[in-house]
Amino acid sequence: MELTDLHVHSTASDGTFTPSELVAEAKKVGLKAFALTDHDTVAGIDEAAGAADKAGIELIPGIEISTKYNSTYIKDKEIHIVGLYIDYTNEHFLTEIAGFRDNRDGRNEKLIEMMNNAGMPISLEAMRDMFGDDTVLTRAHFARYMVMKGYVSSNNEAFDRYLGEGKPFYISRQMPDPARAVELIREAGGVAVLAHPILYHISDSELLKLCQYLKRHGLTGIEGIYSTYRSGDETTVRRIANECGLLISGGSDFHGANKPDIKLGIGRGNLKIPYELAINLKKAIH
Repeated sequence: MELTDLHVHSTASDGTFTPSELVAEAKKVGLKAFALTDHDTVAGIDEAAGAADKAGIELIPGIEISTKYNSTYIKDKEIHIVGLYIDYTNEHFLTEIAGFRDNRDGRNEKLIEMMNNAGMPISLEAMRDMFGDDTVLTRAHFARYMVMKGYVSSNNEAFDRYLGEGKPFYISRQMPDPARAVELIREAGGVAVLAHPILYHISDSELLKLCQYLKRHGLTGIEGIYSTYRSGDETTVRRIANECGLLISGGSDFHGANKPDIKLGIGRGNLKIPYELAINLKKAIH
């Protein structure tokens, strides 16, 4: 069976493999194709596409857009929308995602101020020196910085004590509604997928309402295969997909050393994502 991975991150956002290194790893593990889906950026796609051409691997241009969802019973829930097969040169698309990054930058400035006030010296210049000028800085980068400076012992500790939702350094930032992210991906010629729905910890009925809402705005797929799903999770997602008329997607959510237990293509060891899923999603573009 030919395999793929439709949710992968590089150093252009919060992964630790460069786009070219991802291609080499994909070749090593025997993937036919993979999607580069960095957070709110397409900066790594050109490099990945060039390396993929040389390696004989299909590179699917993608993105993962962070959004904020509100409904009758859910307030300010962060939801991620993966875009696949996007035209990553589309000027309108690039302008809008640049605005999303500006909001993230504003959050980062506040986070830096809070860390300094708490006796953890940090600066934007130091972060850029460590991670590069073109990298979209996420909370994962701050966690790695905290580990490297000895403020915490691990990335998990950084999130559990400081950066996670409800913790001292957590700052809510402005994000688009998930429906807008879906529409934007469609406008850029791509297909929109609801990422890792089980991770949102909402009830099945609320997840169904979310999917129905996004389906009306053009959502095509949902991640039914994912690295951290437990037994029964995939069954739940597939049932909701059937009820909403959504296609199944799948991804490891590979981040390299930032999620060391998750490997490209195979997740925690048993992940298998048929390439047929990518074909089905591509056929659904219109």
